[in-house]
Amino acid sequence: MNDARFSIIFAVILSYNTKCNFKMKKVLVFGLGICVAFAFASCKTSESAYKKAYEKAKQQEVAQPQTAPATAEVAPVVAAPVQTNTPSAAPAQGSARQERVSVVSGDGLQDYSVVCGSFGVKTNADNLKKFLDGEGYSSIVVFNADNNMYRVIVSSFTDYAAAQQARDAFKAKYSNRADFQNAWLLYRLN
Repeated sequence: MNDARFSIIFAVILSYNTKCNFKMKKVLVFGLGICVAFAFASCKTSESAYKKAYEKAKQQEVAQPQTAPATAEVAPVVAAPVQTNTPSAAPAQGSARQERVSVVSGDGLQDYSVVCGSFGVKTNADNLKKFLDGEGYSSIVVFNADNNMYRVIVSSFTDYAAAQQARDAFKAKYSNRADFQNAWLLYRLN
């Protein structure tokens, strides 16, 4: 395309030359015609690489379902209760989440805890612990190795009913914080 532009510019400059004789003008017109022909020949349409990649992906997507067996059926996913070995004092399934956790920072972890935050990054859990400690709580950060999650516990109890009351009071105290409205109860497995 740059060659075509150069040829056109060169031809235009030569055409402005008024001191050319008739033969020069003939050569100039002939040269200009060749330049124009060359310019149009070099300006062919081309598809962008993105469009080509998109078309190729579409073809693979269309071809993919045809390679899968037509008789395969997918069973619906049904949530089943998790079977764990729990002591007889454990709460009913669904009322408190049961997890194996280890204390990362803080102390006083008991059987039932009010969890107000879960994080995949320890720094985020530590920042929430600092906030809660500043609010007058003795918060605890625990780690669940099975889920690779850090849980921030605002309070911990030996009694399930006391933990429920503390969770409800915590939610009521921070009714303006949507993240604290998802506080839940944790039963610590040994």
